[in-house]
Amino acid sequence: MIGVTDLRAGTTFKEDGNLYQVVSYEHIKMGRGSANIKVKVKNLNNGSTIEKSYINGAKVDDVMVIKKDLQFLYKDEDNAYFMDPNTYEQIIVNLKRIDGSEYLKEGESFTVSFLDDEALSVLFPPKMVFKVIDTAPGIKGNSATNVFKDAELENGIKTKVPLFINIGEAIRIDTRTGAYTEKA
Repeated sequence: MIGVTDLRAGTTFKEDGNLYQVVSYEHIKMGRGSANIKVKVKNLNNGSTIEKSYINGAKVDDVMVIKKDLQFLYKDEDNAYFMDPNTYEQIIVNLKRIDGSEYLKEGESFTVSFLDDEALSVLFPPKMVFKVIDTAPGIKGNSATNVFKDAELENGIKTKVPLFINIGEAIRIDTRTGAYTEKA
């Protein structure tokens, strides 16, 4: 058992027969009453995200999750295929368990969480590099203003980029928001 005050982003626990992964944690103390713990959790069984509220001192079942760094190979309409670089074993992860599967990039390493031998989720790095495949022509000298234009990246994502970015250039994207961060 683990106390709800020990729940942090990324922690996995079990409650009512469902596996949950904490997305965000908030400790709320109002006046003289006891503190409330509010967590936003992702249900790892069906992929839904909900908010749960607990009183201070409540406990949930702790789950031992193993994390492995795996190399992404390819994906089809239902699954993503990874390889363990140490054993060369192929691991299949259902795309329903992956938030942000559009950021999967062939040859890149990702951290995959496992419970026993079942893959639970894939953790993406906060920023990744992608090439711009389509955008309006770049304009020199407009780097001082905060004006953006539409661009399509090699993974099919559409985002806003500064005016000086051209087709074929590599840019760094924030995988949490999908927003441009800098030129790579």
